[in-house]
Amino acid sequence: MSLPRQILVLGYVWPEPNSSAAGKHMLSLLQAFQSAGWSITFASPALKGEHKIDLIALGIKEQKIALNCSSFDTFITELQPSIVLFDRFMLEEQFGWRVAQCCPQALRILDTEDMHSLRNARHQALKQQRQINLDDLNSEQAKREIAAIFRCDLSLIISDFEFQLLQSHYNVPANLLIHTPFMLELDKVALPKTDYSQRQHFICIGNFRHEPNWDAVLWLKQTIWPLIRQQLPLAELHVYGAYPPPKATQLHNVKQGFIIKGWALDAEQVMAQARVCLAPLRFGAGIKGKLTEAMLCGTPSITTCVGREGMGRVPINELSKSALNWPGKYIEFDVVQQDSVAQQLALAAVDLYQNQQQWQACQQLGFSWLKQNFDGQIISSSLLSRIDSLMSSLEHHRATNFIGQMLQHHQFKSTQYMAQWIEAKNKAN
Repeated sequence: MSLPRQILVLGYVWPEPNSSAAGKHMLSLLQAFQSAGWSITFASPALKGEHKIDLIALGIKEQKIALNCSSFDTFITELQPSIVLFDRFMLEEQFGWRVAQCCPQALRILDTEDMHSLRNARHQALKQQRQINLDDLNSEQAKREIAAIFRCDLSLIISDFEFQLLQSHYNVPANLLIHTPFMLELDKVALPKTDYSQRQHFICIGNFRHEPNWDAVLWLKQTIWPLIRQQLPLAELHVYGAYPPPKATQLHNVKQGFIIKGWALDAEQVMAQARVCLAPLRFGAGIKGKLTEAMLCGTPSITTCVGREGMGRVPINELSKSALNWPGKYIEFDVVQQDSVAQQLALAAVDLYQNQQQWQACQQLGFSWLKQNFDGQIISSSLLSRIDSLMSSLEHHRATNFIGQMLQHHQFKSTQYMAQWIEAKNKAN
């Protein structure tokens, strides 16, 4: 009987499933690997946050590792994993050359989470009050990110929009990518939820350390919420999220109905009590956990095209029943027409809040949406199958990726020598 596969996950941070969608997605990946009977070690150079999940209790080994230190070489040489997963491209830059040197036969997988360069490009364009352009897409960060994708054997792409962008704009071969959105447990879908009449108020939720979330809270406070409040003077907006900074808690204003709640011990519970979820995102990338969570809880949402992006297709069986194309409503975001967009978002929010029939139709569409686009069993099965296929043909797969070989060669010459110089400097100090 063969031993179970050994997978090493190198985390940018320690997983916090109750703090962020990225943490929840990482946990679902770990559970998928466990379902295949693999032995998992999770290692990270980051400090452990207060909301970190107990991986050891889940049967996953934990290992603290250091940046720019040959102690990692000793650790991974002794572990000899057959698969290494890098959580975000920065970890591949830091440890990829060490993995290739110490465990050349290990399958290298990159979990992108989202395209950081796309998110940053949109943020910079927003700051400058202009549309995103070609130079934004071809930024230095984009070159680093795409290089990491080419150096790996497989990259997990969470957004179908980014899956297409990587192929059409950056010419990344499809055999280096796999679309891996949120893997949800569908037995939670369409369970009896609190009905329309039992719900009240609006909710906005998201980790405050994630810049798109903080920007959305500010836009709500300064522009959108006052417009909603004019029409619904008794309504409140409850703002939840991990790690609220003082500048966020200072926005708390009971008279305005703008309530900063902060950390939610049970995000689904507070989501299920709200009537409408507000996610007015002006920039970002990937897909939005707050919106799938809203669907799970039967809470219709108001968002922008940025929030809607990458979230999959409208369920076919719903097209003949309703003109709805989102379980709530999304508004196209135009950086030069932000006041108009804010007014449209506010109008849509007020209408949805007061219209029970529309609200119920959006709730049902959300349940169908999850089943079509986020079936955890289907997505995890596809991922594990793809990994199995690559493991059996890894030599040929790498031979067809000349750009990856070329970038791996240059990374050895640059990143390796820089890391060794830093390590030597640290020892000298």
